[in-house]
Amino acid sequence: MSGQQSGPGGSAQVFQPLTGDDPTTIAGYRLAAKLGAGGMGKVYLSYTPGGRPVAIKVIRPEFGEDQEFRRRFAQEVQSAQRVQGLFTAPVIDADTDGAQPWLATAYVPGPSLADAVVAHGALPVEAVLLLIAGMAEALHVIHGAGIVHRDLKPSNVLLAADGPRVIDFGIAYAADATSLTGSGVTIGTPSFMAPEQAAGRKVTAATDIFALGQVAAYAATGSPAFGEGTSHGVLYRIVHEEPDLGGVPPRLTELVTRCLAKDPGARPSIPEIIALCQAANAETVLRRPEDWLPGPVAADITVRAAAPAPVQAPPPPTVAPSVGYTPTAPVRPAAAPPAAAAPPAAAAPPPGYGPAPAYQPPQPYRTPPPVAVPVPPAAHAHAYAPTPMPAYPGAPAPRPPQRGGRRGALAALAAALVFTVVGGGAAYVALKDDDKDKGQQAQGGGRSDNAGGGGQSSPEPSAKADPKPVDHKGINLTAGYHLTLSDDSLRPQQGEDGGYELSYDTGWYLDAESQGGQLVLLDPGQEGSLAACREDTRFTQNVYVNKLSKGRQVCVITGTGHLGLLTVQGFSPEDSPSKYITLDVTVWRNAIRPASGR
Repeated sequence: MSGQQSGPGGSAQVFQPLTGDDPTTIAGYRLAAKLGAGGMGKVYLSYTPGGRPVAIKVIRPEFGEDQEFRRRFAQEVQSAQRVQGLFTAPVIDADTDGAQPWLATAYVPGPSLADAVVAHGALPVEAVLLLIAGMAEALHVIHGAGIVHRDLKPSNVLLAADGPRVIDFGIAYAADATSLTGSGVTIGTPSFMAPEQAAGRKVTAATDIFALGQVAAYAATGSPAFGEGTSHGVLYRIVHEEPDLGGVPPRLTELVTRCLAKDPGARPSIPEIIALCQAANAETVLRRPEDWLPGPVAADITVRAAAPAPVQAPPPPTVAPSVGYTPTAPVRPAAAPPAAAAPPAAAAPPPGYGPAPAYQPPQPYRTPPPVAVPVPPAAHAHAYAPTPMPAYPGAPAPRPPQRGGRRGALAALAAALVFTVVGGGAAYVALKDDDKDKGQQAQGGGRSDNAGGGGQSSPEPSAKADPKPVDHKGINLTAGYHLTLSDDSLRPQQGEDGGYELSYDTGWYLDAESQGGQLVLLDPGQEGSLAACREDTRFTQNVYVNKLSKGRQVCVITGTGHLGLLTVQGFSPEDSPSKYITLDVTVWRNAIRPASGR
């Protein structure tokens, strides 16, 4: 989810200067150059306070005006921030609620696969194998976060010196249901869509596998597997015809052919894809050397690594402020502070955003001058004389100071010592009693001394008792069916896509579809319980069945406040006409606050 796209060529084309239509800052990030533009928005180069380059994608204003886009965009950004893979560009910051949504990712100094193929031709077989293996690892962590990319294509794959980076995951989903998709704005690239996507059917993780096969064919031949032309013609061939793989090298044929299966269920899993790359590799193991890319492509990486330096200060305003602002004058020792402080917004971005401001050495501390206290005139010095008060209740009034003599000084010193000992002891007793009262209240005594005397506060209400578990043994949940945890008789019902609490999707994964619903796959050997499901926060929207084995447990958290614990007991036999998973289900109803009240 990044969008670091730019055209081929030298640094002047990679790092385009800002124009009058471009902002100079985004939420405090000072922009250094424009990296590119696309159907979703523009991408700019900026820097973190520590000097690390970042790519900031600013979404088009038309999408920001669509509330459904904003809702989906916020959801996808939250999921994308959990994606921490070696072959993805991590999302480090975002604003989904501002006037114009944006997100920032780590800047990847490398051309996109599309730019590299257009400029230098197809990649050699060894580079394609390393490319696809890295992309498969990226899809593994993306799918693990509950995200389907939906727009995996050569321009969304960046070629870095240490491997590929998959970017822009999730944005297509955010834009898919907006009003703009029906008014001439195309989301997704027809040449790299899957048949179910082109036909308007449900998109699953297997959709990304089909696109991965198309990317492999493109990288190895320089042309899309289903040809080029009008979008309608390309989509028809994807749905109804076979791909043209005549130019694909023999070592890549099995990998590409299996990924481009029309049936989503016939496509290989990610571990199988990596195994196919390993089998087709000339070496005994897949290793990524520093020169894994051809020399001309590596030279493009060098060009993009020479990013322009960050702007040290934002440009001065072109229009004078209309509020009577005057610059703050230099501070002088005898000058009074200005009547009104200057507005801080134009001085520097908020802390933690953009390049760090210029360093200012600390100033040495100076003891402030003593404040002169006005003294009454001598003529009126006798008009007021404060009456000395006893040092503590019952203490004798201090005597007037004796003029001269050592005895008066010793007496004054002795009185001061007596006050210190007696007063300090009284303060200690008072503090000790106060701590004792607080301790009694913390232990449930509930004692409280009010102004009226003797009042007592009511004890804290007791915590709500845990709900009783309801066990359902041996449920066969068939693919395409769902469960509703609030049902007294927990029986699978037909349907896999309708906001259900738990469904077994035909894409071969368990899905939490209800608003606020989530799943947690517990670790092997971890004992599932109500407390474990309440405390674990490794949330995801779906769990693929190939990650499950007998005895594995999955927590189900519904948006309606129910908790469920699934224990896998088995799977359907190979010769079974239906695909199902056998589960023991324990349900705790109303165990947490519903999603609307969290």
